[in-house]
Amino acid sequence: MSGSTTLPADPPGGRRAIAVWSVGVAVYFVAVIFRTSLGVAGLDAADRFHVGASALSTFSILQLLVYAGMQIPVGLLVDRLGTKKVLGLGVVLFTAGQLGFAFSPSYGMALASRALLGCGDAMTFISVLRLGTRWFPARRGPLIGQLAGLAGMAGNLVSTLVLARLLHGIGWTAAFAGSALAGAAVFVLLLLFLKDHPEGYEPEPAGHQGAAYVRRQIVRSWREPGTRLGLWVHFTTQFPGMVFLLLWGLPFLVEAQGLSRATAGELLTLVVLSNMAVGLVYGQIIARHHGARLPLALGTVAATAVLWAATLAWPGDQAPMALLIVLCVVLGACGPASMIGFDFARPANPPERQGTASGITNMGGFVASMATLLAIGVLLDATGDDYTVAFSSVFVLQAFGVVQILRLRGRAARRERERLVASRVETVHVPA
Repeated sequence: MSGSTTLPADPPGGRRAIAVWSVGVAVYFVAVIFRTSLGVAGLDAADRFHVGASALSTFSILQLLVYAGMQIPVGLLVDRLGTKKVLGLGVVLFTAGQLGFAFSPSYGMALASRALLGCGDAMTFISVLRLGTRWFPARRGPLIGQLAGLAGMAGNLVSTLVLARLLHGIGWTAAFAGSALAGAAVFVLLLLFLKDHPEGYEPEPAGHQGAAYVRRQIVRSWREPGTRLGLWVHFTTQFPGMVFLLLWGLPFLVEAQGLSRATAGELLTLVVLSNMAVGLVYGQIIARHHGARLPLALGTVAATAVLWAATLAWPGDQAPMALLIVLCVVLGACGPASMIGFDFARPANPPERQGTASGITNMGGFVASMATLLAIGVLLDATGDDYTVAFSSVFVLQAFGVVQILRLRGRAARRERERLVASRVETVHVPA
C-alpha cells in the first residue's frame, strides 16, 4: 500500500472540471427559476384560475411534496444511473411542467403541471452535488456546495426581476412558455458537454441494488445523530425564507402592507441578494471555524423570529419600510443557514452513504415549507385574510425545530469527535 496522502480516486479538478460542473449548475439555475416563478405570479394565478388562498397554496404544497418525496429516491438513482441521465430526465420533466403551466386552461391541469415541475426539480440539486464530488477533490466539497446554492439564488433573482416584468408585460402564457425555452437550452448543453466523471476516474461498479440494500442505506443514515441534526437544522432554518419567496411574500407585502407590486418585487429581490451575500459570509466563517455551525444556525432562527414578531405586532395597519427592509435582509439568511445542515450530515456518514444522507437532510426544509404554506393558506381563508394570525404559524414550526436541534446536538457532537479521532488513528497507522 502506498503512503501517499492523495487517494487515487480523488479527481484533480481544474478548468475542465469547472466547465463540466458549470453545465450541471446551469440546469439547477433554470430549475430554480421555474420553481420560484409562482412566487411572482401568485396573485395572477388566483385571478386566472379563480381560486382562494388555500387552493393557491396547494400549487406550491404539491410541488414541494413531490420534491421532498423524491429526495431519497433521487440520491439512490444518481448512484445507479449517473448524474447525466438523472439531470437529463429532470430537465425534460421540469420543462414540460413549466410549459404545461403556461397553457393550463384549468386549476386541475395547472396543479398537475406544477407536480411535474416539482418532480424534475427534485432531480437537480443532489445531482449537482454529486457531480461536484466526481470532478473536484474532496476538500473542495463545502465550497462547491455553497457555490451551487448561490447559483440557485441567482435563479430566484431572475424570477423576481425578469419573469415578473415579462408576466405583466407580455402576459401569462407568453411569459411562462417563453421561460420554458431556457429548459430546452440547458438540455442541449447537457447532452453535448456534461460527463459524469473525468477520464480515468470511473467509480467502482455499484452492487447490491436490491430493496434490502436501499433499506440498509436509509436506516444506517438515519441512525446517525448528525444526519438527523442536519435534517432539523435544514427544517428550522430554510422554510421562513422559502415560504416568503415561493408564494406568500408578494401577497403579504401588497395586501397586508399596502405596497405596490413594484416595491414588493424590490423587497423580494432584496431577500435574494441578501441570501447570496450571507451565503458567502457563512461559508467563509464555517470553513475557518467549524464550531460556528450551530451558533450561526440558531442565531439565524432567533433573528428571523424576532423580526417576524416585530413586523406582525407593529401597531397600525402597516409596518415601517425600514422594518420590512431589515426583515427581508434577515429572511435572506435562511437559505445559507439551511446549507449548514449538510455540514452536519456530511461528516456523520461514509462516502457510500453521502447521497442518501444528503437526501434525508434536504427533505427537512421542504417538509417545513409545505406545512407552513398550507397553514398560512388555511388560516387566511378562515380569518378573512388576517395575515398576522396566518404568519404566526411560522413560530410554531421554529419552536418545534429548535427543540429537536437542542435534543440532538450533544449526541451528534460526540459521534463527530469519535469519527475524527478514529480517522486520525487510521492515518497514523497507514504503512509507508
